[in-house]
Amino acid sequence: MRIVITEDSVLLLDGLTRLLVAEGHTVTGYRSADELVAAFAHLGPHELPDVLVTDVRMPPTHTDEGLRAAVHLRSLHPGLPVLVLSQYVEQRYATELFAGDVRALGYVLKDRVADVDDFLDALGRVSGGGTVIDPEVVSQLLARTRGTGVDRLTAREREVLGLMAEGRSNGAIAEMLVVGTAAVEKHVTSILTKLDLAPDADDHRRVLAVLRWLEHAPTRGAGS
Repeated sequence: MRIVITEDSVLLLDGLTRLLVAEGHTVTGYRSADELVAAFAHLGPHELPDVLVTDVRMPPTHTDEGLRAAVHLRSLHPGLPVLVLSQYVEQRYATELFAGDVRALGYVLKDRVADVDDFLDALGRVSGGGTVIDPEVVSQLLARTRGTGVDRLTAREREVLGLMAEGRSNGAIAEMLVVGTAAVEKHVTSILTKLDLAPDADDHRRVLAVLRWLEHAPTRGAGS
């Protein structure tokens, strides 16, 4: 794969580059969102990377430049695979990024990089058109949501919802939680009912439903 990484930490950029090159990928790195956007301005449709990996906080203000650049590039190149890799959950632009087509999008926290297999799996799923949302990202967004039915969800339903938001099928959720598929289907129906969302069998639409619901959470500033 051709991978572009935007990361201002020299150590992390170098580490990710070495990891991905060792896996047989071609990597181009940038240390600012401005450099990234400028580089894309010179790329033709057939020169786009297979996946863009970007941090949220980038120079010069170290607030949300990386995520804003991702939103901008997705608007110019619909379907561009983007994996946001950050220490922070920036709700405003994360919601905007996932507001339309959620295919080939991911948002994982940097702690996930400590598990190489999980990171490579997320990268592969996003580049292949899948949707990946770190359970901790979902958890933080859920914790900020009030008056949307979240308080009515059981602990198990929250767990299932987090896996739904990762794009997992009912069968995959059942396997991960070591329960029957029928039990998962019951949880999903209950979750969607409590959140006033119509059930749907398509995994991407299920993720979109979760994200549309999260839009009702209060907007928070950068670093939240």
